[in-house]
Amino acid sequence: MATVHIDTYHRNHVAMVNYPLLFFLVSMPVLWVAARGGTMLRSARPLETYERDDFGIVEAACLTLLGLFIGFSFSMAISRYDQRKTYEASEANAIGTEYVRAELLPTAGAAVVRAQLRQYLGLRILFYRSRSEDELQRINADTARLQGEMWSAVRTSALAQPSFFITLAVSGMNDVLNAQGYTQAAWWNRIPSSAWALLIAIAVCGNLMVGYGVRSERTNAGLLFVLPAVVSISFLLIADIDSPRTGFIHINPQNLVSLSEELN
Repeated sequence: MATVHIDTYHRNHVAMVNYPLLFFLVSMPVLWVAARGGTMLRSARPLETYERDDFGIVEAACLTLLGLFIGFSFSMAISRYDQRKTYEASEANAIGTEYVRAELLPTAGAAVVRAQLRQYLGLRILFYRSRSEDELQRINADTARLQGEMWSAVRTSALAQPSFFITLAVSGMNDVLNAQGYTQAAWWNRIPSSAWALLIAIAVCGNLMVGYGVRSERTNAGLLFVLPAVVSISFLLIADIDSPRTGFIHINPQNLVSLSEELN
Protein backbone atom coordinates (compact mmCIF):
# COMPACT_ATOMS: atom_id res chain seq x y z
CA MET A 1 0.00 0.00 0.00
CA ALA A 2 1.34 3.43 -0.91
CA THR A 3 1.14 6.38 1.45
CA VAL A 4 0.10 9.70 0.00
CA HIS A 5 2.70 12.44 0.20
CA ILE A 6 1.55 16.01 0.71
CA ASP A 7 2.65 18.01 -2.32
CA THR A 8 5.43 20.31 -1.11
CA TYR A 9 6.07 21.62 -4.59
CA HIS A 10 6.32 25.28 -3.67
CA ARG A 11 8.18 24.62 -0.43
CA ASN A 12 10.78 22.33 -1.98
CA HIS A 13 11.22 24.27 -5.22
CA VAL A 14 11.47 27.97 -4.47
CA ALA A 15 13.73 28.82 -7.40
CA MET A 16 12.63 31.38 -9.96
CA VAL A 17 12.43 28.64 -12.59
CA ASN A 18 9.11 27.67 -11.02
CA TYR A 19 7.71 30.86 -12.57
CA PRO A 20 8.71 30.68 -16.25
CA LEU A 21 7.44 34.11 -17.30
CA LEU A 22 9.21 35.84 -14.40
CA PHE A 23 12.33 33.84 -15.18
CA PHE A 24 12.17 35.04 -18.79
CA LEU A 25 11.67 38.68 -17.77
CA VAL A 26 14.70 38.50 -15.47
CA SER A 27 17.03 36.41 -17.63
CA MET A 28 16.67 38.51 -20.80
CA PRO A 29 17.90 41.83 -19.30
CA VAL A 30 20.61 39.99 -17.33
CA LEU A 31 21.98 38.38 -20.49
CA TRP A 32 21.69 41.64 -22.43
CA VAL A 33 23.62 43.45 -19.69
CA ALA A 34 26.28 40.73 -19.96
CA ALA A 35 26.56 41.35 -23.70
CA ARG A 36 26.78 45.12 -23.17
CA GLY A 37 29.34 44.52 -20.44
CA GLY A 38 31.44 42.69 -23.01
CA THR A 39 31.43 45.75 -25.27
CA MET A 40 32.58 47.90 -22.36
CA LEU A 41 35.43 45.50 -21.66
CA ARG A 42 36.41 45.65 -25.35
CA SER A 43 36.48 49.44 -25.17
CA ALA A 44 38.77 49.28 -22.14
CA ARG A 45 41.00 46.59 -23.60
CA PRO A 46 40.48 45.95 -27.35
CA LEU A 47 41.51 42.67 -28.91
CA GLU A 48 44.77 42.75 -30.78
CA THR A 49 44.76 41.47 -34.35
CA TYR A 50 46.83 38.41 -33.46
CA GLU A 51 44.39 37.54 -30.63
CA ARG A 52 41.23 37.46 -32.73
CA ASP A 53 41.67 33.96 -34.14
CA ASP A 54 42.25 32.42 -30.72
CA PHE A 55 39.37 34.40 -29.23
CA GLY A 56 37.08 33.23 -32.04
CA ILE A 57 37.88 29.60 -31.22
CA VAL A 58 37.10 30.10 -27.54
CA GLU A 59 33.91 32.06 -28.32
CA ALA A 60 32.67 29.37 -30.73
CA ALA A 61 33.40 26.64 -28.18
CA CYS A 62 31.51 28.52 -25.45
CA LEU A 63 28.46 29.11 -27.66
CA THR A 64 28.52 25.50 -28.85
CA LEU A 65 28.59 24.33 -25.24
CA LEU A 66 25.68 26.65 -24.46
CA GLY A 67 23.67 25.17 -27.33
CA LEU A 68 24.40 21.62 -26.15
CA PHE A 69 23.36 22.42 -22.59
CA ILE A 70 20.13 24.03 -23.80
CA GLY A 71 19.42 20.95 -25.92
CA PHE A 72 20.12 18.54 -23.07
CA SER A 73 17.99 20.59 -20.66
CA PHE A 74 15.12 20.65 -23.14
CA SER A 75 15.40 16.87 -23.54
CA MET A 76 15.33 16.42 -19.74
CA ALA A 77 12.23 18.62 -19.45
CA ILE A 78 10.42 16.77 -22.26
CA SER A 79 11.19 13.34 -20.76
CA ARG A 80 9.80 14.45 -17.39
CA TYR A 81 6.70 15.90 -19.05
CA ASP A 82 6.12 12.62 -20.90
CA GLN A 83 6.58 10.72 -17.64
CA ARG A 84 3.88 12.80 -15.94
CA LYS A 85 1.53 12.13 -18.87
CA THR A 86 2.25 8.40 -18.67
CA TYR A 87 1.46 8.23 -14.97
CA GLU A 88 -1.79 10.14 -15.50
CA ALA A 89 -2.89 7.38 -17.89
CA SER A 90 -1.68 4.72 -15.43
CA GLU A 91 -3.76 6.26 -12.66
CA ALA A 92 -6.86 6.21 -14.84
CA ASN A 93 -6.26 2.55 -15.76
CA ALA A 94 -5.69 1.54 -12.13
CA ILE A 95 -8.86 3.29 -10.90
CA GLY A 96 -10.95 1.90 -13.75
CA THR A 97 -9.69 -1.64 -13.15
CA GLU A 98 -10.37 -1.46 -9.42
CA TYR A 99 -13.86 -0.10 -10.08
CA VAL A 100 -14.59 -3.28 -12.04
CA ARG A 101 -12.90 -5.55 -9.51
CA ALA A 102 -15.02 -4.04 -6.73
CA GLU A 103 -17.81 -6.33 -7.97
CA LEU A 104 -15.87 -9.20 -6.43
CA LEU A 105 -16.41 -7.78 -2.95
CA PRO A 106 -19.56 -8.49 -0.91
CA THR A 107 -22.52 -6.40 -2.07
CA ALA A 108 -22.37 -3.82 0.72
CA GLY A 109 -18.59 -3.48 0.48
CA ALA A 110 -18.72 -3.18 -3.32
CA ALA A 111 -21.14 -0.24 -3.17
CA VAL A 112 -19.00 1.56 -0.60
CA VAL A 113 -15.75 1.05 -2.51
CA ARG A 114 -17.27 2.17 -5.81
CA ALA A 115 -18.62 5.34 -4.24
CA GLN A 116 -15.21 6.01 -2.72
CA LEU A 117 -13.48 5.44 -6.05
CA ARG A 118 -15.74 7.95 -7.80
CA GLN A 119 -14.95 10.52 -5.11
CA TYR A 120 -11.26 9.67 -5.32
CA LEU A 121 -11.32 10.09 -9.08
CA GLY A 122 -12.71 13.60 -8.67
CA LEU A 123 -9.89 14.47 -6.28
CA ARG A 124 -7.26 13.20 -8.71
CA ILE A 125 -8.71 15.38 -11.47
CA LEU A 126 -8.59 18.38 -9.14
CA PHE A 127 -4.95 17.55 -8.34
CA TYR A 128 -4.01 18.00 -11.99
CA ARG A 129 -6.09 21.14 -12.47
CA SER A 130 -5.35 22.99 -9.24
CA ARG A 131 -3.02 26.02 -9.39
CA SER A 132 -3.58 27.23 -5.82
CA GLU A 133 -1.26 25.98 -3.08
CA ASP A 134 -3.97 26.29 -0.43
CA GLU A 135 -6.42 24.33 -2.55
CA LEU A 136 -3.74 21.76 -3.29
CA GLN A 137 -3.08 21.20 0.40
CA ARG A 138 -6.79 20.60 0.96
CA ILE A 139 -6.94 18.21 -2.01
CA ASN A 140 -3.94 16.25 -0.74
CA ALA A 141 -5.39 16.06 2.77
CA ASP A 142 -8.71 14.77 1.39
CA THR A 143 -6.82 12.31 -0.82
CA ALA A 144 -4.84 10.94 2.13
CA ARG A 145 -8.01 10.55 4.19
CA LEU A 146 -9.89 8.84 1.36
CA GLN A 147 -7.00 6.50 0.62
CA GLY A 148 -7.12 5.31 4.21
CA GLU A 149 -10.88 4.77 4.00
CA MET A 150 -10.65 2.83 0.72
CA TRP A 151 -7.90 0.59 2.02
CA SER A 152 -9.85 -0.01 5.22
CA ALA A 153 -12.95 -0.96 3.20
CA VAL A 154 -11.22 -3.62 1.09
CA ARG A 155 -9.19 -4.83 4.07
CA THR A 156 -12.36 -5.35 6.10
CA SER A 157 -13.91 -7.42 3.31
CA ALA A 158 -10.71 -9.45 2.87
CA LEU A 159 -10.48 -10.28 6.56
CA ALA A 160 -14.18 -11.09 6.88
CA GLN A 161 -14.37 -13.33 3.83
CA PRO A 162 -10.90 -14.19 2.49
CA SER A 163 -10.91 -15.64 -1.02
CA PHE A 164 -8.97 -15.49 -4.27
CA PHE A 165 -11.48 -13.10 -5.85
CA ILE A 166 -11.38 -10.65 -2.95
CA THR A 167 -7.59 -10.81 -3.13
CA LEU A 168 -7.86 -9.46 -6.68
CA ALA A 169 -9.86 -6.49 -5.39
CA VAL A 170 -7.29 -5.86 -2.67
CA SER A 171 -4.47 -6.04 -5.21
CA GLY A 172 -6.31 -3.60 -7.46
CA MET A 173 -6.71 -1.13 -4.62
CA ASN A 174 -3.00 -1.40 -3.91
CA ASP A 175 -2.34 -0.49 -7.55
CA VAL A 176 -4.59 2.57 -7.22
CA LEU A 177 -2.67 3.83 -4.20
CA ASN A 178 0.72 3.04 -5.74
CA ALA A 179 -0.21 4.89 -8.93
CA GLN A 180 -0.79 8.07 -6.92
CA GLY A 181 2.64 7.71 -5.32
CA TYR A 182 4.32 7.28 -8.70
CA THR A 183 2.52 10.35 -10.01
CA GLN A 184 3.64 12.46 -7.06
CA ALA A 185 7.23 11.32 -7.53
CA ALA A 186 7.08 12.27 -11.21
CA TRP A 187 5.81 15.75 -10.34
CA TRP A 188 8.73 16.20 -7.94
CA ASN A 189 11.22 15.00 -10.56
CA ARG A 190 12.56 18.31 -11.90
CA ILE A 191 15.69 19.59 -13.61
CA PRO A 192 18.22 19.97 -10.75
CA SER A 193 19.00 23.48 -9.53
CA SER A 194 22.70 22.84 -10.09
CA ALA A 195 22.02 22.17 -13.79
CA TRP A 196 20.12 25.45 -14.05
CA ALA A 197 22.97 27.31 -12.33
CA LEU A 198 25.52 25.87 -14.75
CA LEU A 199 23.31 26.66 -17.76
CA ILE A 200 22.83 30.26 -16.65
CA ALA A 201 26.56 30.69 -15.98
CA ILE A 202 27.45 29.45 -19.47
CA ALA A 203 24.80 31.74 -20.98
CA VAL A 204 26.23 34.77 -19.18
CA CYS A 205 29.77 33.91 -20.28
CA GLY A 206 28.63 33.35 -23.86
CA ASN A 207 26.88 36.70 -24.07
CA LEU A 208 29.84 38.42 -22.44
CA MET A 209 32.18 36.97 -25.06
CA VAL A 210 29.86 37.94 -27.90
CA GLY A 211 29.83 41.53 -26.67
CA TYR A 212 33.59 41.53 -26.23
CA GLY A 213 34.15 40.11 -29.70
CA VAL A 214 32.29 42.78 -31.71
CA ARG A 215 34.66 44.48 -34.13
CA SER A 216 33.32 48.03 -34.25
CA GLU A 217 32.13 50.70 -31.86
CA ARG A 218 29.33 51.40 -34.34
CA THR A 219 27.86 47.90 -34.08
CA ASN A 220 24.09 48.14 -33.83
CA ALA A 221 23.05 47.59 -30.21
CA GLY A 222 20.01 45.68 -31.52
CA LEU A 223 22.29 42.93 -32.82
CA LEU A 224 23.57 42.35 -29.30
CA PHE A 225 19.97 41.85 -28.20
CA VAL A 226 19.43 38.85 -30.48
CA LEU A 227 21.40 36.22 -28.53
CA PRO A 228 20.04 37.22 -25.08
CA ALA A 229 16.50 37.14 -26.49
CA VAL A 230 16.92 33.73 -28.14
CA VAL A 231 18.56 32.18 -25.07
CA SER A 232 15.92 33.67 -22.74
CA ILE A 233 13.11 32.30 -24.88
CA SER A 234 14.80 28.89 -24.71
CA PHE A 235 14.93 29.20 -20.92
CA LEU A 236 11.25 30.14 -20.89
CA LEU A 237 10.26 27.06 -22.86
CA ILE A 238 12.41 24.68 -20.80
CA ALA A 239 11.22 26.12 -17.47
CA ASP A 240 7.60 26.05 -18.62
CA ILE A 241 7.69 22.39 -19.65
CA ASP A 242 9.56 21.51 -16.45
CA SER A 243 7.03 23.33 -14.21
CA PRO A 244 3.98 21.05 -13.99
CA ARG A 245 1.79 23.45 -12.03
CA THR A 246 2.92 27.08 -12.48
CA GLY A 247 3.76 27.19 -16.18
CA PHE A 248 1.59 27.66 -19.25
CA ILE A 249 1.95 24.05 -20.46
CA HIS A 250 0.03 21.71 -18.19
CA ILE A 251 -0.85 18.03 -18.08
CA ASN A 252 -4.46 17.66 -19.15
CA PRO A 253 -6.05 14.79 -17.15
CA GLN A 254 -7.98 13.64 -20.21
CA ASN A 255 -7.86 9.95 -19.26
CA LEU A 256 -9.14 10.62 -15.75
CA VAL A 257 -11.86 12.93 -17.08
CA SER A 258 -12.91 10.34 -19.66
CA LEU A 259 -13.09 7.66 -16.96
CA SER A 260 -15.14 9.97 -14.73
CA GLU A 261 -17.65 10.50 -17.54
CA GLU A 262 -17.91 6.74 -18.05
CA LEU A 263 -18.44 5.99 -14.37
CA ASN A 264 -21.06 8.70 -13.94
